[in-house]
Amino acid sequence: MNTDKLSSIEYATLVEQSPILIWRADLTMGCNYFNERWLAFTGRTMEQEYGNGWVEGVHAEDLARCMKIYTGSFAERKIFEMEYRLRRADGVFRWLFDRGVPYNGPTGQFAGYIGSCIDVTERVEAQAKLQALQEAEVNTLRELLPVCSWCKKVREDSGYWTKLEAYMSERFSTKFSHGICPECMKKNFPDLDV
Repeated sequence: MNTDKLSSIEYATLVEQSPILIWRADLTMGCNYFNERWLAFTGRTMEQEYGNGWVEGVHAEDLARCMKIYTGSFAERKIFEMEYRLRRADGVFRWLFDRGVPYNGPTGQFAGYIGSCIDVTERVEAQAKLQALQEAEVNTLRELLPVCSWCKKVREDSGYWTKLEAYMSERFSTKFSHGICPECMKKNFPDLDV
């Protein structure tokens, strides 16, 4: 058996059963092929997906951006990569990483695009959670107010140190009066009986 060349049946099996979603578009920018994995993922037929039918499954929030990248890259005949949500057969939207590359026909002329997609939902969701945690941490840090342990001055964003009373008065409608708490009175003035 010659292992150097795949038979057309073996090639078709590889394409159809590959663990990635595969598509092809012709010169009209309409898709004219989807592999078995794509059709199983979407739960739709080749006829439903054909042409621009596949865009019916793209999430409404991603559609304009997705089409801008797709049509813009097609016009320039350049490789593109994008992420968008596509409705799975069970109705759940999943994030896909889609990479399209121009391909040439038998005589070398531009014939359209071939693309592949992988489900990256877990990565996208993990990145969103990480970003939310980072934003929460930054917000917590923004709420910290650096105060000198000795003189109680506040360091402002500009780096200058300002008396606590002046800092608070500038930002809040609070008025200040001064006094001595009972603990400080006993500690600093033990001879006074108040």
